[in-house]
Amino acid sequence: MPPEPHHPGRNARPDEAFFAGLIAGLDGLAAEALAQSPAFLAGFEAFARRYYWEAHEFWEPVWAALPPASAERHLLRGLIQLANAGLKRRMGRPGAAVRILALADAALREAFSGGRESRMGLSAGRVSALREQVLTECAL
Repeated sequence: MPPEPHHPGRNARPDEAFFAGLIAGLDGLAAEALAQSPAFLAGFEAFARRYYWEAHEFWEPVWAALPPASAERHLLRGLIQLANAGLKRRMGRPGAAVRILALADAALREAFSGGRESRMGLSAGRVSALREQVLTECAL
């Protein structure tokens, strides 16, 4: 990870080269392969370390590589929105975080509809833990 998390308007964006090697080669991969990709996995590492902007940057190319309207694409949209909500909370913008969290919840409900307990190796319980992290995030 970069030395510090990126906060738009507060510090410089990380160099694009930091992401390039991890997000390359995703097009044409099936959801199962994308779930094992360095980009997908790096998103979770970034999120866990509260590098929310970076998590979004890792997950967006995975989202783009998934079939439109697929449950997996809804999952990634929900994860990206969770990261965005975490970023907004960290930046002291709780109203924006609440609005974005509602969008994340809707996407994640869609991802896990039909009784599925797991998508791309990610359980609904783990998603709930990510959501809880966002709810407990404090402004810097």
